[in-house]
Amino acid sequence: MGKEPWARPAPRHGRVPRAGRTDRLSSAICEVATLKATGIVRRIDDLGRIVIPIEIRRDMHIRDGDPLEIFVDKNGEVILKKYSAIADLGGFGQSIVNALHETSGQIALLADRDAVVAVAGAPERAYVGKRVGQVVWRAMDGRETLLFTGRDHSHAGSAVEDGHTTGCTFQSEVIAPIVVGGDPVGTIILASTASGAALGELEAKLTQSAAGFLARHMQE
Repeated sequence: MGKEPWARPAPRHGRVPRAGRTDRLSSAICEVATLKATGIVRRIDDLGRIVIPIEIRRDMHIRDGDPLEIFVDKNGEVILKKYSAIADLGGFGQSIVNALHETSGQIALLADRDAVVAVAGAPERAYVGKRVGQVVWRAMDGRETLLFTGRDHSHAGSAVEDGHTTGCTFQSEVIAPIVVGGDPVGTIILASTASGAALGELEAKLTQSAAGFLARHMQE
């Protein structure tokens, strides 16, 4: 095979630029106004640790090993925010799904462990920010690529939840995990909403290749 279509020169992904960190801090601080008090008070132990209650971890989809960013402000506020290495890819992540869409002609999505962060081949408002479903978690937990055709669309729920549809909005899809250092940090999803669509091994290999390329880029 030739060189992957997404393997084109791009800015190196390294530490988050100061501007990016400032933007995220501003966003986190703005969100404080919308937060509600839980009534829970926890003490820091002698090693400087604090336990986040299981109810909060469940509601916020925080799992063992998930990274959290710590922000502080001049008023003494300490803010914990879920960290997404996939979202920090910015334009580079978008270029990956653009190339995958151009190559396959299908909808291409990039998601972190919680939600879709980039899309090509469909309107942003339809997917970006929407939570991923249990079948996407299954691909990440199993560290395996899943292929669902129109005839074998057996998974429960939707790959991307819209809050309205109980079944899957896709007729066929490939879900490939992005595994960095042994840990799944997100997925690439290639999908079709066309009736009778059936993605196959070619699309599965394209999606796997894109996920592998992105994982290698993030490890460097």
